[in-house]
This record gives sequence, C-alpha cells and structure tokens, in this order.
Amino acid sequence: MQYFFDDFEFVEFVRCRFWEDSMRIGTGYDVHRLVEGRQLILGGVKIEHNLGLLGHSDADVLTHAIMDALLGAAGLGDIGIHFPDTDDRYKGISSLKLLKEVISKLLDEGYVVGNVDATLIAQKPKLAEFIPMMKKNLSEALNTDISRVNIKATTEEGLGFTGHEEGISAQAVCLLESIYDSSSVVYDSQSACNGCQGCRRIIQ
Repeated sequence: MQYFFDDFEFVEFVRCRFWEDSMRIGTGYDVHRLVEGRQLILGGVKIEHNLGLLGHSDADVLTHAIMDALLGAAGLGDIGIHFPDTDDRYKGISSLKLLKEVISKLLDEGYVVGNVDATLIAQKPKLAEFIPMMKKNLSEALNTDISRVNIKATTEEGLGFTGHEEGISAQAVCLLESIYDSSSVVYDSQSACNGCQGCRRIIQ
C-alpha cells in the first residue's frame, strides 16, 4: 500500500524510536483520615465540608495518588522518599507545588505525561461539581492538555472506612512517554527536541 503525505502530515506520521523505554505505566494509591479542624482540599480545590484531611502537607489525597503513579512509572520511588513528612519544608505545602516538582524530576529523566486517570473514593461530600476545576488545576501542574487528565468520583455504598466517613482514598494510573518518542521531530539525540512549532510538549 502506498501513502502520500504533505510535509505536515509526514512529520506527524514519523515517530522516533531512540529509547527502548518509550512508554511506561504507573499506579498510585493514597488515603488520609478525615478530622475536624482541617480544610478539605482535593485536586487543589478547597471544598466546604465539616471535616478535612489530616496530613503533613495540605493532605490532597488525589494529587498524592497521581504523584505516586508518576514517580512509580519513572522508577523513582514514591512521594515519601522525595517529600518526607519529617521535613518542615513540606508542612502545610500545596500538593500542586509538589506535583510540579515531580514533573521536573520526570523531565530530568526524559519523560512527559501521556495521560492520567484517577478515582476519588469518598462517601461525602458529593464531588462531581468540583471535578472540572480539579482537572484544570492538575493539567496545569502536569504541564499537559486537560483532555489528558480524567478524574472520577465514587462511593463505597457505606462500606469500609470511606463508607463510614473515616477517610478519603484515591487511586491513579498514568502513562509516561519518552520525550524522544513523543516529539514530532527530533533534532538530534543530544538536544532531544527541536522546539517544533505547535508541539504540545514544548515546556514554556
């Protein structure tokens, strides 16, 4: 079969294969206890509720699960290694700031985010109305298009610690892509990216 392309189509059709690890998958899980006197922050969104999540940082369980998935996919351990709860620098810190640091570490390893899919598990409060803002916050921190971030929320029908409103948990799965493999055009094996106009992976 013969194919015909104009220049742009040809650039989009050609995919480079410089690295063996062109795609890597990771999973993440986190849970925090619900307590009085704390803010409830999920995906960087402050949600009005009579209980909040207990933790050293802002205890954003959704963002933590995503961070663990990303670090795991890159073979970089977990958030406890990089942001220990014994370090006062991270006391009360926004988890979105930590997520940005994770993205920086991924770039150093030569990876960008392909997509993220995450699930929040909470009996209360209802979270559907907050999901669009969560996706916006997370996509900006991940430096990727919002269409590549999916957030879902569910309950456990009154079962377990989440069903008894003792805590909230989150699960996440992610795909990382090699910067080489994902660039439309690779200038050479050292520079990795030629800064092609319109490439979604150009870091601003």
